[in-house]
Amino acid sequence: MSDTNIPIPLPGISLMAAAELRDALTAIEEGKAATAVAALLAIDPESWQVIEKRLVAVIGADLRQLLTAAVREPEAAAEPPLG
Repeated sequence: MSDTNIPIPLPGISLMAAAELRDALTAIEEGKAATAVAALLAIDPESWQVIEKRLVAVIGADLRQLLTAAVREPEAAAEPPLG
């Protein structure tokens, strides 16, 4: 017996993945790289794909680009102004 009216669940970010992403971003802000990596590695693959797509759609960058910018930002702030 097959019902063709059964909705197919749309892919989304699991609650656990959202919490792991929040924890990773907090750890990055606090300078805890190992904790950030552990949190990012705990995100399930389906949620990870959705996170990447949403980041690109909303801000035009993936997580790697955001993290690179975040790491460079403190260095740029520490440099003396030119002139």
